[in-house]
Amino acid sequence: MKEYTSSTKTELSKESSKVNPKGSIDRRKFIEGVSSAAIGLTIVPSTVLGGRHVAPSDKINVAYIGLGTQGLRQLPDIIQLPDVHITAVCDPQRKAINYYDWGPTWLRDQMRELTGNPNWTTGGNNTIPGGLDNGKEIVDAYYAKTGKNYKCNPYTDFRELLEKEKDLDAIQVMTPDHLHGIICGAALKRNIAVSVHKPLSNRLIEANKVFEMANKSSVTTHLQPWDLNGEDMPKIMDWINNGAIGELQEVHNWSFRPVWPQYANLPADTPKVPDGFDWDLWLGPEADRPYHPHYTNMTFRGWYDFGGGSMADMGHYSLWTVFEHLKLGRPTIVEPNFNHVCGITDKGTAFKIQNDFSFPYASSMRFKYPAVEGRPAIDLVWYDGGMRPPVPDEFYEQGIEFPSEGIMFKGSKGIIMTRGFHATAPYLLSEGVKDSKEVTAAAGAVKMPGIQRFIEGIKKGKQIEGGFRQAWPITEAVNLYAVALRSQKTLHYDADAMKIKNDQKANEYLNRSYRKGWGLDEV
Repeated sequence: MKEYTSSTKTELSKESSKVNPKGSIDRRKFIEGVSSAAIGLTIVPSTVLGGRHVAPSDKINVAYIGLGTQGLRQLPDIIQLPDVHITAVCDPQRKAINYYDWGPTWLRDQMRELTGNPNWTTGGNNTIPGGLDNGKEIVDAYYAKTGKNYKCNPYTDFRELLEKEKDLDAIQVMTPDHLHGIICGAALKRNIAVSVHKPLSNRLIEANKVFEMANKSSVTTHLQPWDLNGEDMPKIMDWINNGAIGELQEVHNWSFRPVWPQYANLPADTPKVPDGFDWDLWLGPEADRPYHPHYTNMTFRGWYDFGGGSMADMGHYSLWTVFEHLKLGRPTIVEPNFNHVCGITDKGTAFKIQNDFSFPYASSMRFKYPAVEGRPAIDLVWYDGGMRPPVPDEFYEQGIEFPSEGIMFKGSKGIIMTRGFHATAPYLLSEGVKDSKEVTAAAGAVKMPGIQRFIEGIKKGKQIEGGFRQAWPITEAVNLYAVALRSQKTLHYDADAMKIKNDQKANEYLNRSYRKGWGLDEV
């Protein structure tokens, strides 16, 4: 272990002057820039790190942005890492009012365990946890339980947080989808490492700008769904490359999502904004409209303005590894199929509801990917809302129910099925149907948790597997899925220009019209 000597201090001072010629040290640059000079260093005086106290283990200062149910659910994964200090939390909703979850006490009980307080309650309307007040209380209580004299600063506006928290190394973004891109972009502009839930953005052009920013930046990035990608794609690729199913022609992936309410009509009533909820900040870049709870917690995924639909929610987990291994690249045709909703007028006549504001209850999407060296052209088909591909005869012959979620690789001579949604536990259908109940765990070695890899990447100043730089093909696909459903037309896509060739209106859905103060160049 290298000791902290006067000569080491001289090395560090030289490195710091490279980072900031005025002599004040940007802590993020310091951590990245001196890792080779100070490897094994265990004690760094706070004066060296720009005057802020830093624990001997070189804590990574993280701001946690987004404290809804999913944000709180994943908070234990990062706060319990010994190298992490949550210095700030942020959410425009202060109180735990109108949050929804999959069980009435699951999240509350998880927070009680994290804080060590078996009697902890949410406040608000005392149902489901969520919001800024809960987030700060939980973080402070956890640090008090573990004997650390840490406090975190609360913010409702992430822009204020990024302006005031000068010693941030990283942020974790757990907001609704429409805020992902601008928060990630704001962090990258400030050389702050960023981990974000899926998608990278719910607009194609915005996502591409963030992707390009990440390519030009040296900071560590992390798109979280990579962590659940199946370990068995190499085995699937061996079968494909060895001709076990002939020439691969189609990949089918289906999910029973959505598992949240979706609405065929815009809200007509205007309920009062909950106490402590800054509705304007929650809307962020999107157009102003009256508050309604149907837009917000959990249900945001069903709206084109705020979410990315079922494919953005689940397709990242199942398909990202498929894109990587098959080198799918960029599609030329995107063909939607979807349900519709009808109503009755006050005159007693039926009509089809014209809807370009919310995702359909069920849909399928065919993407056509051109041939590349080593493989032919492939059709990738996504299904949601209970829609599934045609059931192979083997399932009927053996009396086994076709699974509600899965992946199927269809070749000219056979089929590979998976018994797990994340491209896990594959088998050749020619050898007989394997019941999905046989699956107990993904095959392969246990990976280091993604958020831990993210923190390790920051400390070592390197990129990690599952960073933004890998994410463009899957990001492009999930955004084109939304555009095709919203336009209700088959899209002919020019990938190089990132434009729809056959429908000008559809091009308007590739980007958003930013409210003043919320553009990527303004945050």
